[in-house]
Amino acid sequence: MTDLPDTRGRLTPNRLLSDLTWLRVGGAADWLFQPADAEDLAAFLGQLDPSVPVFPMGVGSNLIVRDGGVRAVVIRLGRGFNGIRIEGQRVIAGAAALDAHVARRAAEAGVDLTFLRTIPGSIGGAVRMNAGCYGAYVADHFVEATAITRQGARLTLTPEDLRFGYRQSALPDGCVLIEAVFEGAPGDPEELAARMQRQLDKRDETQPTKDRTAGSTFRNPAGFSSTGQPDDDQTLKAWKVIDDAGMRGARIGGAQMSPKHSNFLVNTGDATAHDLESLGEEVRKRVFQHSGIALDWEIMRVGEKLDAPAGGQSDIG
Repeated sequence: MTDLPDTRGRLTPNRLLSDLTWLRVGGAADWLFQPADAEDLAAFLGQLDPSVPVFPMGVGSNLIVRDGGVRAVVIRLGRGFNGIRIEGQRVIAGAAALDAHVARRAAEAGVDLTFLRTIPGSIGGAVRMNAGCYGAYVADHFVEATAITRQGARLTLTPEDLRFGYRQSALPDGCVLIEAVFEGAPGDPEELAARMQRQLDKRDETQPTKDRTAGSTFRNPAGFSSTGQPDDDQTLKAWKVIDDAGMRGARIGGAQMSPKHSNFLVNTGDATAHDLESLGEEVRKRVFQHSGIALDWEIMRVGEKLDAPAGGQSDIG
């Protein structure tokens, strides 16, 4: 690869990414870059050969890194990007701040961003994917975000720029989010804390929170998240169409669709990225055969595939 610019941060060649993802699979990145701060990131990107691909990576909560690794500079933001501060009803959070931490800090200050409490991952990913839960979305509270462009310039992004949709945004190619501003309704801190605890209890009751997963595997074909309300229509939720196709608990190698919640793809201990992606594609095929619904991946898959290993055991009816 082309010589890389000097940096005050940390550059690691051939860095295995499996231990940086929640599913614990995947090969190495050509380089892993952990910038010291926003200025370091901007200088690095501004001097980097434009032909060198970059891939911004959060905490790996919604990601399958394929077994062949990633031919790029993977950018992972750390301590210099995880600050949280409150200004009135506005919450300013670094892109590396965990969603759950932001929800808790906001609640302590009497600001209602409770929907973030059970969303896995960090704020950068939440903005990029317009994360949502219990009928609320990032788009409902988003004010603006700051990003560094591929050319090293600082850019302010508005809701109009990002054009939020269900589980998507129009984040410009090559941009690395570094900070976002949200606004929440006022609330009593104790009541907000109690609401978040109820959400956590419900999540632990219905989702495989003790297993290696990457959150929801597929987007709901209904085009919206669960509301958490008793009248929530489950007909076109991903878990329901997966169940109807008989794929709850299905396995390929070390990958399994969770018996507890069939829209959660689980690494049972020795799965490869190939196992996980193959099972996901088999689920998509079976659902389409059964109902004519084409499920869209919610988990991002990046990198190069390797040839399928021999002997992977399948438990699919």
